Amino acid sequence: MALYSEKVMDHFTNPRNVGKIEDANGIGEVGNARCGDIMKIYLKVNDDGIIEDVKFNTFGCASAIASSSMATEMIKGRHIDEALELTNKAVVEALDGLPPVKIHCSVLAEEAVKSAVKDYYDRKGIEYDTELFKEVSCSSCGEH
Repeated sequence: MALYSEKVMDHFTNPRNVGKIEDANGIGEVGNARCGDIMKIYLKVNDDGIIEDVKFNTFGCASAIASSSMATEMIKGRHIDEALELTNKAVVEALDGLPPVKIHCSVLAEEAVKSAVKDYYDRKGIEYDTELFKEVSCSSCGEH
């Protein structure tokens, strides 16, 4: 059995939404020095609250890049509030699985999206429940 699914390899070798949005109105950056992965997500949200563009820059392994790519695909075109519903489990399922030692990459993707949404809310002065932005436990690498 291959270490990575075809979808992981596809999103790693042909990542979607790579880059930076210069006029982003939501930016989230998360990193984990112990795991060595750093993700930055840029959101461009229109006046109706729809994520019309999303880009990412990720420094990390194949799983980190694939998780970032898939997460951006899953939130693009959705309402900003819906982006908070993205879970690392959904990212893993959409990628047809990740090796257990790489699950932390999907956790970081979830956290990067949430960090960008929080930044958007802060910039717009939108009130939110701080419980929505608690970090997810990363048991596979012992962080958080």
